[in-house]
Amino acid sequence: MRSPDGTPREAAREAAVVVIGAGQAGLSAGYHLQRRGYTSALEAGADPRRSFVIFDAESAPGGAWQHRWQSLTMATVNHIFDLPGFRQTEVDPATPSREAVPAYFAAFEREMRLPIVRPVDVLAVRDDPARERGGDAPGSLSIETSIGPWRASAIINATGTWTNPLMPEYPGAETFLGRQLHTQQYVSLDEFAGQRVAVVGGGISALQLLEEISRVATVAWYTRREPVFRDGDFSPEVEGRETIEKVTADAEAGNPPRSVVSYTELAWTPYARAARDRGALVRRPMFTAIEPHGVREADGSFTSVDAILWATGFRPALSHLDPLHLCNERGGIEVRGTQVAADRRVHLIGYGPSQSTVGANRAGRDAVAALERWLPALHSALAGMSSS
Repeated sequence: MRSPDGTPREAAREAAVVVIGAGQAGLSAGYHLQRRGYTSALEAGADPRRSFVIFDAESAPGGAWQHRWQSLTMATVNHIFDLPGFRQTEVDPATPSREAVPAYFAAFEREMRLPIVRPVDVLAVRDDPARERGGDAPGSLSIETSIGPWRASAIINATGTWTNPLMPEYPGAETFLGRQLHTQQYVSLDEFAGQRVAVVGGGISALQLLEEISRVATVAWYTRREPVFRDGDFSPEVEGRETIEKVTADAEAGNPPRSVVSYTELAWTPYARAARDRGALVRRPMFTAIEPHGVREADGSFTSVDAILWATGFRPALSHLDPLHLCNERGGIEVRGTQVAADRRVHLIGYGPSQSTVGANRAGRDAVAALERWLPALHSALAGMSSS
């Protein structure tokens, strides 16, 4: 096979399913594929109709957890649910999550012997031009990766959000002489000692970092909307179910994903109370502009700051799926369960209602179950097309 310029084209390797990402959701999908009899596509002679491979962009197990800030310990992080079939061992609550969670994921990978290849960047997923498409039977997918081309009947996308931080554009940002950084780049409070810091964002991470930095710096807290703190404890049985229903409805309507806090409100966690007691939990409306030495407040006054920390969240990292044109005009992707409504070959997990660790586990299982029902019919249809 040759490329358009006449040079030899590298032959694509094949798998029935390619899983993109090896965080909690991707590992769950790999576990359930293996449980249903799918074998490693890396083995010689693997059946392309019953094999799978997992591509991970990270160089080591742990997904985005290995990049969390040092002070985010197992005592302060939201609960990490067990991966399927593999219980977590007890760890000291003071252990940084960036150490404990990757160690747990690594142990899971060793125990399950999943066919994970890393580091691998998936650059693009598109319709495979080497196969015809006819009727209602879709052809295979062509997957361009940093280790060469692959072909698959379906993909399970589990790329999360960590590599796609949301950085709002504000007038004058390019003129600021201090430091601007996103949560993704935060390391520790020590780098802000003695400074004046603007913390922007109304989510859980914003509150955690606001409290932490306020121990050593003067902080100003900015949000677009007035934060709402709920009274009482969060009930997973009632409020958790209601939240999942709301997020699912949004995902099925093709609405862009929203932050978890926009559905649940904020809780009076120990770090929220500590920030309040320290006098740091004083919300200001968003500033209107950034100037070389600070920010212009909503009331027209000026506040001098040395650094701006954008704790403004993340968006799903899905740019490699752009060639499939899955997004609607609102920037969302309509799904049914984990399956993309517009393309049955694509499942999104760790997306929408499955962003939590327990949701990611279930989504991995559900995606595999859906593919197990659909793939045999697809392969039968493709075989019929080939013989006609």
